[in-house]
Amino acid sequence: MSTADDLDLSSLADDELVEQMHDDLYDGLADEVAEGVNILLSRGWSPNGVLNKALVDGMSIVGVDFRDGILFVPEVLMSAKAMKAGMAILRPLLAETGVARIGKVLIGTVKGDIHDIGKNLVAMMLEGGGFEVVDIGINVSADDFMKALDEHRPDILGMSALLTTTMPYMKVVIDTLKQKGRRDDYIVLVGGAPLNEAFAESVGADAYCRDAAVAVETAKAMISARRQHAVPAG
Repeated sequence: MSTADDLDLSSLADDELVEQMHDDLYDGLADEVAEGVNILLSRGWSPNGVLNKALVDGMSIVGVDFRDGILFVPEVLMSAKAMKAGMAILRPLLAETGVARIGKVLIGTVKGDIHDIGKNLVAMMLEGGGFEVVDIGINVSADDFMKALDEHRPDILGMSALLTTTMPYMKVVIDTLKQKGRRDDYIVLVGGAPLNEAFAESVGADAYCRDAAVAVETAKAMISARRQHAVPAG
């Protein structure tokens, strides 16, 4: 990282700058990432191009190394904060241009549970992966989930729990969706330290995501599969 302090980012060609931004994301250097975003925009790059080539591709490297045990939560949080510094510049520009993100995710920690580090990390990694993310916080009741789903109309509902006592509440939310005839409207992903695939299946979720990197991979795969399925043949 010592070389990054001496490096004039504006002196780099576009492809070298993008590669350097991937390194800076990996190292959690928020100021450098923000500077790189501004330089690319000043060179005529589209906000979407900067998002995908510099941030999404860079965060995918972080995600793979997190999944494989090379990076750990504190390091990934630093990377995610650096990504957010870049996103703070891009978000209003993306909104202006009306660029479609991969999909929209509504995420929250279920009622009775106030843990949010894992949820926050998943939310940041999803945003770094190209999703629009609506984080509705902690201790979220089934009614509040329903209201937020009505308001934001996401593709994916993500629920988190860290306490074994609050895990069953995920089934309450999913059963509420079923009662309202809306279960098929959303892909439902669940996560949290005490969960596993068998639990996810037992409560009626579409998938269990063991960490943030898997959540991004699963969300992308399920969105893609759903959209392909929705396209009529011929």
